Amino acid sequence: MSKQKKGIILISILLGFILSSLDNTIISASMGNIIADIGGLDKITWMFTTYALAGTSTMLIFGKLSDMFGRKTFYLIGIGLFLLGSALCGTAGSIEQLIVYRVIQGIGSGAIFPISLSLIYTLFNDPKDAAKMSGLFGAVLGLSSIGGPLLGAWVSESLNWRWCFYINLPIGIVSFVSLLCTLRESRSEAKPKIDILGALLIVIMTVSAMFALELGGKDYAWSSWLIIGLFAISALAMIAFYFVEQRASEPIVPLQLFKNRMVTGTNIVVFCQGALLFSAMTYLPLYAMYVFDGFSVKLLLTPLMLSMICGSVLIGYLQAHFRVRTVMFVNMVLGIGISILLMNLSLEVPHWQIIALAVVLGLGVLGPLNNITQNAVAYSVDKRYIGVSASLVGFSRSIGGVMGVSVMAVIVNLQMKSSVTTAIGKFQLLPNPDPNRDPLNPETVFRFKDYFEPQLVSFYKLAMGNAINQGFALALCVTIIGAIAALTVGASKLHKRSDAASADTVTQSVSH
Repeated sequence: MSKQKKGIILISILLGFILSSLDNTIISASMGNIIADIGGLDKITWMFTTYALAGTSTMLIFGKLSDMFGRKTFYLIGIGLFLLGSALCGTAGSIEQLIVYRVIQGIGSGAIFPISLSLIYTLFNDPKDAAKMSGLFGAVLGLSSIGGPLLGAWVSESLNWRWCFYINLPIGIVSFVSLLCTLRESRSEAKPKIDILGALLIVIMTVSAMFALELGGKDYAWSSWLIIGLFAISALAMIAFYFVEQRASEPIVPLQLFKNRMVTGTNIVVFCQGALLFSAMTYLPLYAMYVFDGFSVKLLLTPLMLSMICGSVLIGYLQAHFRVRTVMFVNMVLGIGISILLMNLSLEVPHWQIIALAVVLGLGVLGPLNNITQNAVAYSVDKRYIGVSASLVGFSRSIGGVMGVSVMAVIVNLQMKSSVTTAIGKFQLLPNPDPNRDPLNPETVFRFKDYFEPQLVSFYKLAMGNAINQGFALALCVTIIGAIAALTVGASKLHKRSDAASADTVTQSVSH
């Protein structure tokens, strides 16, 4: 394959990846415009929740199907679904319609992410080249987190919030047509059987667990029958999935993959990374807002995301010189140190030290792990499993993130409830029927702090800091687990595939 054609393919894949990674962040800045136009303030969070649910629950399915029937085919299907969902979102007349259309978008994104990476690993037999390319994709992911809200705000104010969705269409069409015309696949005469039951069980298992984690502690108590029932359904689906996959001729997730130490260990590492990433990105800004006066959230998140980009790109050039185990272990040991420092944050800590912590976290832990974990798994499995292995890594990271934020929320909320009880006795507080003046609600006190006594505001500020400090004990636990898991992946470096076919065609592999 000529360098020119390979370059066109990479740009096409990158455009699709940009669409998928930008979509949530670009919409976040348009919430006010959307609510003003079609209403639905009470349901607005479901725009994000349904998108994430659809993408995560279909990721493994698309990864496997792309291994069986061709990566090009299912990448184009993913782009097509994403563009259909985008066009429909732009026409939504109610928040309910918008949520349904976001599901279609999310299903498309479930194909785009894993297949983008598996196409890279199929095109590049040399892990050095693939590492550089996947580092570029990691940079795109980080830039979308920074630039998405800015772009969304500009588009929604200058044009209309609907153009935040319509803007996907020309970019996506270019990606679709370019890949359709330039990428060739070999054809297989075999007609493998699709594991429909396994795919259904994955969706039930994932959606039930994520719904429970999303609703628990917010809309419903963790002890409520709904939350317990959702967890029970997820657990039963997981058990059934295990037995179904053992008997399926073409399992969605081939269980023999987990006999590979690199696959098993790396997925544990990325699960822990996801928990650390999501909890840090959720609670560090809250610490800045509620505990430090006048500390800009952007001043904290921007260095974190930029350092993640640098870490992802840098490790792409360096990882071939080190053993995978060494890199992952060092990343997680750094994470342990940062977690300890996060647990000891206080009002006395200078702002620059918190920014420095965010930079080290992105540069030394989160960014490198985004890159090396994908490459480690992709180059340790047979080419016919590249798609499903790339999906496994993304799936583990997403589930780890959701679980990490949920568990940390439980810790923080329990601590704040205890603080409210203490405040009632200390300040002789009584509930106020006006929700904007209720001293028993710390969030209200923070929002309208000029109305309340300075001593009460200071008390809640200190309580929130201590609660988040204790919540970061979770980060310490997962980084310790991640460090132990990193030691189990083996001492190998990334090498070219010994059985790699020519990269002139993207081979459609069918396992039997």
